Amino acid sequence: MKCPFCNTPDTKVIDSRPAEDNASIRRRRQCIKCNKRFTTYEKLETMPLMVIKKDNTREPYDRSKIESGIIKSCHKRPVSSVQVEEIVNDIENKIFSLEDREIPTTVIGEMVMDKLKDLDEVAYVRFASVYREFKDVNTFMSEIERMLKK
Repeated sequence: MKCPFCNTPDTKVIDSRPAEDNASIRRRRQCIKCNKRFTTYEKLETMPLMVIKKDNTREPYDRSKIESGIIKSCHKRPVSSVQVEEIVNDIENKIFSLEDREIPTTVIGEMVMDKLKDLDEVAYVRFASVYREFKDVNTFMSEIERMLKK
């Protein structure tokens, strides 16, 4: 690892520990030449993940799409950005633990709905209305009734 201060290629690791997200390793390093310290993060390189959309087209997995959908459904709800980040991290960890190279959007959508159902019922209904493409009020009401029964 090159030193960011003097570009010397020799540095030593002083401390290693899991990063806050437990998906990467945080390393404190020290340059052998200039003795300055810096932090690096190492993350396991994963195989590319493709998402299979409803029309059977495929596109690369994009974390920001999950995050965006959750943020939109939680708009003006008492849900913090930390809670949104935790949900996205949980969903992403589940997706990558499946160890499949392709995952249908239906699986991802169900994961999101499961998390939102526990977090905020209004956000859940908002997300479900878009995800399940409610066509009329009756479809909307049947989803609410199903939710109330549980």
